[in-house]
Amino acid sequence: MPVYVYKPWCKSCEICVALCPKHVLEMAEDRKPAVARPADCIQCRICELHCPDLAVFVTREKKP
Repeated sequence: MPVYVYKPWCKSCEICVALCPKHVLEMAEDRKPAVARPADCIQCRICELHCPDLAVFVTREKKP
């Protein structure tokens, strides 16, 4: 999975969810972002770069 959310650092601001161009993230029942569609991630890092709490990480996994 190319996107990870470290939930203890997340304050539920929803910035990552709002900015993702591929709608990879969505808010879960616990009001924290969840990776709903990992295969759609284009690794643009917009979510990671705009997270004020540094709770979102995007990895550079090789696509098959």
